[in-house]
Amino acid sequence: MSLDIHYKEDFKDRHIAPNTEDTKAMLHTLGLDSIDELIEQTVPQKIRLKQPLNLPKAKSEKDYLSSLKQTASLNKVFKSYIGQGYYNTTTPGVILRNVMENPGWYTQYTPYQAEIAQGRLQALLNFQTMVIDLTGMEIANASLLDEGTAAAEAMFMQYSLRKNQQAKKFFVSELLFPQTIDILVTRANPFGIELVVGNHEEIDLNEEFFGAIVQYPAGNGQVFDYTGFAKTAHEKNVKVTVVADLLSLTLLTPPGEWGADVVVGTTQRFGVPMGFGGPHAAFFATKDEYKRSIPGRIIGVTIDSNNNYALRMALQTREQHIRRDKATSNICTAQALLAIMAGFYAVYHGPKGLKLIAERTHGLAVTLAKSLEKIGYKQMNSAYFDTIQLDLGDLADSIHRECIDNEINLNYKGGIVTIALDETTSAEDIQLLNKIFSKVKGIPADQAELTEGNVETVIPSALQRSSSYLTHPVFNKHHSEHEMLRYIKSLETKDLSLCHSMIALGSCTMKLNATTEMIPVTWPEFGQIHPFAPADQVAGYYTVFNELDKWLSEITGFAAMSLQPNAGAQGEYAGLMVIRAYHQDRGDHQRNIALIPASAHGTNPASAAMAGMKIIIVKSLENGNIDVEDLKAKAEENKDNLSCLMVTYPSTHGVFEESIIDICNIIHENGGQVYMDGANMNAQVGLTSPGTIGADVCHLNLHKTFCIPHGGGGPGMGPIGVAKHLVPYLPGHAVVDIDKGKSIHAVSAAPWGSASILVISHAYIAMMGGEGLKNATQYAILNANYMKARLEQHYPVLYTGSNGRCAHEMILDCRSFKNFGIEVVDIAKRLMDYGFHAPTVSFPVAGTLMVEPTESEPKHELDRFCDALIAIRAEITAIENGNSDKIDNALKNAPHTAAVVTGDEWSHSYSRKTAAFPLPYVAEYKFWPSVGRVNDSFGDRSLVCACPPIESYMEETLV
Repeated sequence: MSLDIHYKEDFKDRHIAPNTEDTKAMLHTLGLDSIDELIEQTVPQKIRLKQPLNLPKAKSEKDYLSSLKQTASLNKVFKSYIGQGYYNTTTPGVILRNVMENPGWYTQYTPYQAEIAQGRLQALLNFQTMVIDLTGMEIANASLLDEGTAAAEAMFMQYSLRKNQQAKKFFVSELLFPQTIDILVTRANPFGIELVVGNHEEIDLNEEFFGAIVQYPAGNGQVFDYTGFAKTAHEKNVKVTVVADLLSLTLLTPPGEWGADVVVGTTQRFGVPMGFGGPHAAFFATKDEYKRSIPGRIIGVTIDSNNNYALRMALQTREQHIRRDKATSNICTAQALLAIMAGFYAVYHGPKGLKLIAERTHGLAVTLAKSLEKIGYKQMNSAYFDTIQLDLGDLADSIHRECIDNEINLNYKGGIVTIALDETTSAEDIQLLNKIFSKVKGIPADQAELTEGNVETVIPSALQRSSSYLTHPVFNKHHSEHEMLRYIKSLETKDLSLCHSMIALGSCTMKLNATTEMIPVTWPEFGQIHPFAPADQVAGYYTVFNELDKWLSEITGFAAMSLQPNAGAQGEYAGLMVIRAYHQDRGDHQRNIALIPASAHGTNPASAAMAGMKIIIVKSLENGNIDVEDLKAKAEENKDNLSCLMVTYPSTHGVFEESIIDICNIIHENGGQVYMDGANMNAQVGLTSPGTIGADVCHLNLHKTFCIPHGGGGPGMGPIGVAKHLVPYLPGHAVVDIDKGKSIHAVSAAPWGSASILVISHAYIAMMGGEGLKNATQYAILNANYMKARLEQHYPVLYTGSNGRCAHEMILDCRSFKNFGIEVVDIAKRLMDYGFHAPTVSFPVAGTLMVEPTESEPKHELDRFCDALIAIRAEITAIENGNSDKIDNALKNAPHTAAVVTGDEWSHSYSRKTAAFPLPYVAEYKFWPSVGRVNDSFGDRSLVCACPPIESYMEETLV
């Protein structure tokens, strides 16, 4: 027996599920001898890469973690008092282990199928309730991307709601955090909004203003009384947005009580690590009268088919996939996982616990301020919560050196320094700061004693909170760890995730999120770093960024990447703004027309509208491809004003269109740029690339192709790659110098977006290597075509390539079933009884299912899913033939809950077994939907977006 002493396990064999026998069997079904033969029939030869990807050799999981640990050690975890919207926090262990590090929570998809998402919907409803209570507002959404983005959304909402169409000015307090102002500049520019940055106590608001925004507490830490400002603004028909610190609102009068129209901010300090900038959940709260204009997603209370309490995403008409260029925002990915964590943090601590944390933080700030004043420092804030401001004069450099020697970061701006305390600050930390400041003054440390005992607040009585908050039982009974653990698990068990079965969502690419990829995210060297930490303290992060930039540029065929956009839709927007800047820099200010195919992702027209572009739709042919003649005609007709084409490749119809190079050439010949939507990069990597095809810019959904998990509706990342001529325009940042020469203003609050989760994609590429990534793409195409071969005899497949192949996804046509009373939504709900999440419903074609299996699913799982759809087709045939009742059938009544199936009464024309165990495999492991089919219209008629006492709500609504 010979021994292989050089053997190392390949990660790609863990990521790509089909084994050799599976591969042979699937190829046999397709009538093929090799995967190469399938690729030849699927991907046009003229766009194929001539050389393999030039990437480092793949690492094993063990070797990768070992090398990354060395890289991580280059990051210096200093004690941060920088503040500016980012704070150290303590993530309760029960939340860290059972939510953030738990695939039962982080592999869920956006809760579009509410019946199997009741757990995360309840957790998000808790989040909304927490935000409503603390801000004093009437309605809140289920999170946005970050604080700066939320502020920009507030500005745009107020701009859209303005009654005086001539009002174009928006007042911005100069004491907003600089990164927020930076994003406001970005978002204001395309609409001609004039930002007036200044002092809120001096500004003269008039009819030219439509809105104003202030920070509470202000960026320098001062707590202002904005009551008079809000009153004056309203007298001038100016709406007021407040950027608020949520923890401070346990002590401060909430903005909703002194006149705010919108309150936004971040929930990062509610148990979510800083992570060098993200991911974190922003919040957006407003008045009930603006509920139809609020951006993002809202979770609402309704009832199910059994008249029981149920939840779902409310007011779906605001979704950009439906309203397209008329959408209120281009927000697609939110920050659901982080919102869930923040909501659980409030549940864990409750109102008393949160107030104690706030009082302790405030008390230590007061103690530090008094101690430093005692030794001769000038503290400039008269009222503050957690941040003091010192005028250090010529002592600033000496203080800075001493702090660095003691591994401490403060926030310096010339001779002015702010010190922001947080939940993790201790009395010992205060003592150390005191000693440092004493030493610089030449005062013996033993003479600089801290204030003993309790301290008096410096918050004026008029601004001290008197109203109650978090009174709902959910925030007042889960405070022991046992209770909290059981509560988290009780919600988790209501949700279907990748832990249970494949989620074959077309365009959403629900693939393996490997544990090894996830592990480093919570390492302190990555999690506990402030995004504005000095560059010489974050060499580890820079190493990851530089390598990821290089690797993604190689994969896309582009010159460089911006890692800043923290969602796919944000990447679309950033790419379009880069194109806009390029045209304007060349003097082509008139180029504002975006050509968008009728089949495009819904976020495409929404993003183009946000970038101030005029949208012209390009027709599709009957086979689903872009009508090249129509494109050419419209490009030539608008050649003087053409800005760009937005195109998805492979197409949203799941086809490699053979005319794509010609399409790109037409746009370039008429002076435009080609923006490629990278949602379908899972069918490109290693086989072709946006740069090879002829695109100028492309965003990548790292939460799809590159394995960042969806997290129940976020986090995501949407970095953009650009051709050489666009590199100078990539996004910059107001705080950290990443300017490329002619950079547009920031699109995200942090310079590298949600930096901590970039490690996941870095790990995926490093462990797969070039060959592994190409194999993953090939198997994604193989799995899709195998499923197509099994399903097309039962469901017509709408679009295919010239050789009858699909790319990595396909569209099943279900429209004919309407002839005998079955809608596509009935199939979606019935799939739950078989243990599956539905594919993408009615997108991009109404009445269809878009199926994408990914390379991470083994053949037996593909077969289970196919068996389920084929069995459902047989159930539809029974209705068609009259063998099943047209009204009382398993599809119309799906999904079936355990309570219904095991109830004393059963009056249906089909059996309980048919309802709950329609195929033998279901009995081996049954996932029970926790509610029956939700009633969307009922919920929209009586919109409830906060936690109601269940008993009183049901009594009220069911009478």
